[in-house]
Amino acid sequence: MLIAMTASVILVVTTILVLYETLRLTSEHLAELPVPPRVRILAVVLMTFVGHTVAVWIYAGAYWLLVLWIGDDAFEGTPVKTFQDCLYFSVVTYTSLGFGDQVPTSHTRMIAGVEALNGLLLIGWSASFTYLAMERYWPLHGGKGTRRETSTVTPTNGEVARARLFPRMPKQSRGRGDPGHP
Repeated sequence: MLIAMTASVILVVTTILVLYETLRLTSEHLAELPVPPRVRILAVVLMTFVGHTVAVWIYAGAYWLLVLWIGDDAFEGTPVKTFQDCLYFSVVTYTSLGFGDQVPTSHTRMIAGVEALNGLLLIGWSASFTYLAMERYWPLHGGKGTRRETSTVTPTNGEVARARLFPRMPKQSRGRGDPGHP
């Protein structure tokens, strides 16, 4: 059980860092893209998908190592013999779909439960990131009934756009007693 708990912590930290870096790089370069708002939103969705795909593959690698280490006792139900089987199980678990055709046993149960919770949290995180991007870029389409803001987002004014979408934290966070705290 100690091995499963340690593996779970390592997997959670690794996948959080992968998604964090994916979202960070996306937010840094999003405002610099000389493309219409629709393409920027598409880039956000695609990059979050890439981050989740990498996370699923990381868990699949862990399952594959367990299958090699534990053998056939790592899963019950439909046999899990190849990396593709582990990838399928990881996708089903990460998304909390849980078909149930492959059932984890022994150490694999703990890791699968943690993967489902981790996937739920990371999907929610990327959904809020996507919302922030859509909130910023949706009005720039300029269609009927929307407001158009062209003064802050131009290909030459990427810094201003980035700061508005993802404001930087001050070097020293302000507490409630500070005069500048809202």
